[in-house]
Amino acid sequence: AERAWIVGGSPTAGFLTNAVKGPFVDVFHGLAGSPTVDWLFMLGLAGIGFALLAGVATRLAGYAGATLLIMMYLALMFPTTNPFLDEHLIYAGLLIGVAHAGPGAWAPLAGWWKKSPLSKFPFLR
Repeated sequence: AERAWIVGGSPTAGFLTNAVKGPFVDVFHGLAGSPTVDWLFMLGLAGIGFALLAGVATRLAGYAGATLLIMMYLALMFPTTNPFLDEHLIYAGLLIGVAHAGPGAWAPLAGWWKKSPLSKFPFLR
C-alpha cells in the first residue's frame, strides 16, 4: 500500500526493473518508472476493461489488450516462460477472438453502440 500509484509509487517500476529477463531487458528497463509509461499503462488497462465489459469498441479493445499482453510476454520471455505455451499468448489469442466475435446481447452498451455514428468505423465495432 505504501508503494501504490495513488501515493506516488510507480505501477511499472517494480515489475520492469526486477522481473524482466530475456532479450528485451534493456528496452523494458528504459521504460520502467516513467510517468508517461505509468499513465499509458493504467489508462490502457482501464479503457480496455471498460470497453470489453460495456461492449463498446470491442474490436479496438481486443486488439489493444492483445498488444498489451504480447508486450508482457516479451518482458518475461526467455528463460522464465515457455516460449510456445504462455498464458499471455493464450489470453492475447482469446482477446483477438473477442475482437472478431463482437459484443453479445449481454453487453450493457452494445445496442446503443451499434446505433452510434462512431460504430460505422470498422476498427471501432
